[in-house]
Amino acid sequence: MSLTLYYHPLASFCHKVLIALYENGTEFERKIIDLADAGDRAELQQLWPIGKFPILCDHAQQRNLPESSIIIEYLDRLYPGTHKLIPDDWDSALEVRLWDRFFDHYVQVPLQQIVSDRLHATNGDLTRERSTLETAYGMLDRRMASRIWVASPAFSMADCAAAPALFYARTLVPFPVDYRHLSAYFERLVQKPSFQRVIDEARPWFSFYPFAEALEQRFREAPDNA
Repeated sequence: MSLTLYYHPLASFCHKVLIALYENGTEFERKIIDLADAGDRAELQQLWPIGKFPILCDHAQQRNLPESSIIIEYLDRLYPGTHKLIPDDWDSALEVRLWDRFFDHYVQVPLQQIVSDRLHATNGDLTRERSTLETAYGMLDRRMASRIWVASPAFSMADCAAAPALFYARTLVPFPVDYRHLSAYFERLVQKPSFQRVIDEARPWFSFYPFAEALEQRFREAPDNA
């Protein structure tokens, strides 16, 4: 098989790439990396010395691709499926890239700082991080008042970024009860079969998430028909 994904099933940036792969039914092999294991860390650093996942290895092209957005762009170009995640139209593609960056920088980054604070018991001042999430929620609620997907009429890379970012962020800073457009958007995301598959695969690992107690029961328990 040409593609191998180095990842962890609990990691939100890995979820973003998995959603893209599952959306188009792209065939790939998987290698779970445990950063607590010295051998796994060394293997990852051989591919990308920064030592962060996900990394996609394309054996046919002899290329190693780090960074979730770069991986999805690469897949969309070299391994396209029936559903393009980055539109051909330049203006539309720019909008997708903008909102992809929005979720990575203004949702993922503050949530990871909050999670890291609990993981390492540093008890830092997280006022700024929580405020950033609240600002992001307000922007999204206004934007989603007249939209189905965040950046284009069809599901895109930006929605791949949104799903895991919002999934974890809402365990730290819940959506305000009157943000019904944001809540409706989140429900559309979790109903996507590609994201449902990601959640199903992550479920055995959720107990290791530092805010596991804040996960809704529907995500912690396997469906009755599983």
